[in-house]
Amino acid sequence: MRILFIHPNFPGQFKHIAAHLAKNPNNEVIFACTYTNKLNIPGIRTVISRPKSSPTNSTTHRYVTSFEKAVYSAQSIWRVCHKLKQSGFVPDVIYAHPGWGDGMLLKDIYPDTPYIAYMEFYYHAFGADVHFYPNEKLSPDRIAKIRLKNATNLINLSSCDWAISPTHWQAGLHPNDFHHKFSVIHEGIDTNNLTPKKNNPKLTLPNGDQLPVHAEIVTYAARNFEPYRGFEQVMRSISLLMKERPNAHFLMIGGDDVSYGSKLPNGRTYREKLLQEIDLDETRLHWFGKLPYDEYHEVLKHSMAHIYMTIPFVLSWSLLEAMAIGCPIVASNTAPVVEVIKDGKNGLLADFFSPDKIAKHVVTLLNNPALRKQYAVNARETIIQKYSTNKILPLYEELITNIANGDLHAAKQLAPPKII
Repeated sequence: MRILFIHPNFPGQFKHIAAHLAKNPNNEVIFACTYTNKLNIPGIRTVISRPKSSPTNSTTHRYVTSFEKAVYSAQSIWRVCHKLKQSGFVPDVIYAHPGWGDGMLLKDIYPDTPYIAYMEFYYHAFGADVHFYPNEKLSPDRIAKIRLKNATNLINLSSCDWAISPTHWQAGLHPNDFHHKFSVIHEGIDTNNLTPKKNNPKLTLPNGDQLPVHAEIVTYAARNFEPYRGFEQVMRSISLLMKERPNAHFLMIGGDDVSYGSKLPNGRTYREKLLQEIDLDETRLHWFGKLPYDEYHEVLKHSMAHIYMTIPFVLSWSLLEAMAIGCPIVASNTAPVVEVIKDGKNGLLADFFSPDKIAKHVVTLLNNPALRKQYAVNARETIIQKYSTNKILPLYEELITNIANGDLHAAKQLAPPKII
């Protein structure tokens, strides 16, 4: 089988399934991307797409500047695919993340090839990430821009033969008219390599010191410290915990950029803002920055309570990875987290807007080693049973094979969405 993966950031969400399919010597796997991140996966040939970085026409309406950029990406992928086609490569199936526009013209270069779209998020002015904060006000201008931002999604939903979302909530954000061609399959967590610690080595802090022997270790990880991932609520809960738990130390993993939402003016970071606003004992607050993948997981293995907060948005790998490692979890009572964390069974859920509730749940875990262990065991078991690559990849491969063979009836039987 010939498979063409498309994602601007290689390998993105396709890391596990692309590597899995590439292991089969009967498959030919090509991956079109803009950035390779210097990662090499055996059996995968990468081809580079170089779209224009941004719109240059100052007369472009501000509502559609993101769409214009998406068109440049689509055009660049079309050129890449045209060269592949000229070289004799016609895929049996294409699997693309179209969020940046890359998939919009695929049917014009490969009209007979089944196209699977990874539909991660459909934008809404109400009912998802926007208007989640109680006092958030949106101008009619912003609402219109959000609606038009879905132009890329709609073109891909119309042209794709099948669509995949990682959670039921994310699938359900998309228009009802397209639900008949959706499957819900998470990209998978490697539970063979993500395992709980077997010993208790000392943890070295960023300043070179080691944690005190009797330290209570609380962790928080996000790609960046920002409102979408509840950074303010976490910091305010830490302030409360510091007053109640004198032996507690807080390990913060992430960067100071902004992945989602708005940046603060004048280059100010959310970390700087909150450190100025909140009374904290900074000797017990340890900033690790963005760590290499393996080092990040080693830090999490020391956690006695791991905090994961998010507004209703895409589900982070970091939550599922922390569960696979066996971290006791305190998470926000928000979609799609509630698909994974069942309160009082494999973790504890707290109101996103309540630092007090977050802190109380952390204290519950710190005070109860047996309960902490039970939640950790149950969290890992959840990942093994529902999200492990051992379970996910055979299902993924079967779905992709069905689509490649044009068997949409068989595809419908695999991981149908439960719209919630």
